[in-house]
Amino acid sequence: MSVSATLRRWYERISLSLAARLLAIMLVILVADFVANSLMFERARTFVVNSEEVARAAEHLVVARRVLADAPRHSRPLVAHQLSTSRFHIDWRARRPAENDFAALPSLKDEIVQAQRELASADLQLVLVPLSRGGGMAGSALLPDGSELVFRSKRLVSWSLNWDLLLRFSLPSLLFFLVAWWLVRTSVAPLQRLVTAMRQVGTDDMELLPEAGQSEVRQLIRAFNRMNERIHQLLTSRTQTLLAVGHDLRTPLARLQLRVDGAPIDEATRGEMDEDISEMSELLASLQAFVESGQDSGPARAIDLAAMVRSQIDGAADAGLEVTYEGPDSLEIRAHPAGLRRAIANLLQNAHRYAGTAEVSLRPGDEWVELAVADRGPGIPEERLDDVRQPFTRLDDARARNTRGMGLGLAIVDRVIQAEGGRLDLANRPGGGLVATLLLPRTTTEA
Repeated sequence: MSVSATLRRWYERISLSLAARLLAIMLVILVADFVANSLMFERARTFVVNSEEVARAAEHLVVARRVLADAPRHSRPLVAHQLSTSRFHIDWRARRPAENDFAALPSLKDEIVQAQRELASADLQLVLVPLSRGGGMAGSALLPDGSELVFRSKRLVSWSLNWDLLLRFSLPSLLFFLVAWWLVRTSVAPLQRLVTAMRQVGTDDMELLPEAGQSEVRQLIRAFNRMNERIHQLLTSRTQTLLAVGHDLRTPLARLQLRVDGAPIDEATRGEMDEDISEMSELLASLQAFVESGQDSGPARAIDLAAMVRSQIDGAADAGLEVTYEGPDSLEIRAHPAGLRRAIANLLQNAHRYAGTAEVSLRPGDEWVELAVADRGPGIPEERLDDVRQPFTRLDDARARNTRGMGLGLAIVDRVIQAEGGRLDLANRPGGGLVATLLLPRTTTEA
């Protein structure tokens, strides 16, 4: 077992709610990042002393201290200003504050005193100026009368914080971010699996999820599994019921057909009854096809889509449909042939029923195959294009006036194509008519 898997199992065993776990992750990461950056910052607070600047600053400091000591107290602020340069700023205060921000910095103080021994009696105090305030060194020295000389030099020291240290500062944050990302991803992984499973609800690809993760997530997955089982049982029961009803109705219809054939009735009445029985048989066949379109028909296999389309076109032409075909002679894809054959037949039947003519085109692409069936019938109102995908939807005001059927043709096509991982697009043609386009994934190459 890998280290990652061991850590994940240990992590999931901690009995915390999802909210508490995410808060704990953020707290741990923030604390660890703060500690690491604090340690890095302390190491980064090193500075480099410029030896030449130390000697120059010590000399400047001695001269300034002597001049200020000899100057009258009321003129010392002006004298300090005159002694200041762009590299070394001088100021004067009447007394040293009881508290200040100066640090010991003994090594730097020793270097300055060694450069000018006179400063040993000046009670020299130093402080590093933060980079946010310009950086450099500041300090103070006492005058013989107890007043204070305050100075600041930007070139006395230089900070060693550079791009290398900046990178080192960033590494702990980046490392802890990756750890936080892994922990959060582990926390939400069961939810991601749940979302994927929810997309399969109502299909034949039902799969129970393992109950893993935090307590709330485990409860959610457990409830989802029970719901999914109930939905699957209901759909299975509905499918079996509809198939049984359709099968059982065929027998009385067959008996009724025999009785009509032998009944002493006039030919006009016999023809009307034959038409009604034929329509009922077609309705039962459509209902059975719709129910079976949602069932698992086994694994997909390689089929010649072009040959299948041309075969369906030949059958439709024999039934009276005027149809043209444009496309390759052979085109292999991987699909379920029975459902796809039914979908193509339904589109051709619709074109025959509402227009009498059809234009079929097959266009192969790199990843998708496009099969279009266009007619010059009445079309479908734009606001109803999505409605006709629903089962038992008939548009009596447009295409279905005085026509037979249950409104299952396009619903069957839509279900079959979705099961193949494709989609059905419907659009009205300029000048009248409808074009139904099947987009199918292509997993094999053209023969």
